[in-house]
Amino acid sequence: MVSQGLLTRAELRSSAWRPLFKDVYADARLVVSHPTRCSAAARWLIPSDAAIAGRSAAALFGAGRVEVHEPLDVLVPTGQRFGPVTGLAVHTAALPDTDVFQRTGVPVTTPERTCWDLAQWLPVEDAVALVDVLVRRRLVVPAQLSERARRHTGERGWKRMLRVADLTDGGAESPPESRLRVRLVLAGLPVPVTQFVVERGGAFVARLDLAWPQWKIAIEYDGSWHHDPEQLHRDRRRLNRLVGDDWIVLHLTSKRFATDFDGFLAEVRHAIRTRSR
Repeated sequence: MVSQGLLTRAELRSSAWRPLFKDVYADARLVVSHPTRCSAAARWLIPSDAAIAGRSAAALFGAGRVEVHEPLDVLVPTGQRFGPVTGLAVHTAALPDTDVFQRTGVPVTTPERTCWDLAQWLPVEDAVALVDVLVRRRLVVPAQLSERARRHTGERGWKRMLRVADLTDGGAESPPESRLRVRLVLAGLPVPVTQFVVERGGAFVARLDLAWPQWKIAIEYDGSWHHDPEQLHRDRRRLNRLVGDDWIVLHLTSKRFATDFDGFLAEVRHAIRTRSR
């Protein structure tokens, strides 16, 4: 618009406009969101053969969240020179056409390719937490991801993809539950069952976040929503139904997960040892 003489740079610096990226502005009245920024980057910034990828692509698919102040993940084909650009996290890798599709006019990596990139760019816990959501939304299946990893055996990153695929479980109902499950498994514990349903005489009793049914040990993750007294009341009443069925229910708060996971892990191991006897 400046080159066309419709606006001056001084006018763009006024309160009527807000910068999205370098030399990319939006009407100040526009509510800027993650999809808005992806659309602007795709239209005005990134090369035509690049794509929105990683966490940004996952968020467009409904997995995770990218805040307005956070950089967008952009994948640029190998050999293409681009960046650095403030507001973009630019990655370079092979990017065949089959790994990209148009989503409301924005080039985005496919769900399967998005999972591959998440496995490469994020810590394993964070990658699995996002892939779990994509699996739960039926955009990918773990076997599909494992197969992709095996097709690329020997290439850089194939083992990371296989590891994430093996740890993925679409049953988790929140990212913290996914991270908790992954951390337990990486600590050497048996893989727990997600959202295990306890029945008594064929009737529903309770659904447990994580469980080892063979030992009747369960873990309940108490996230921020448990500050709601009514939610806490419902959850405790639900778990009280297990009394008399010989279940051990261990509770993990978000604060303890962040500050004392080793202590909690010791309690889980003790419970397993006790029940294993």
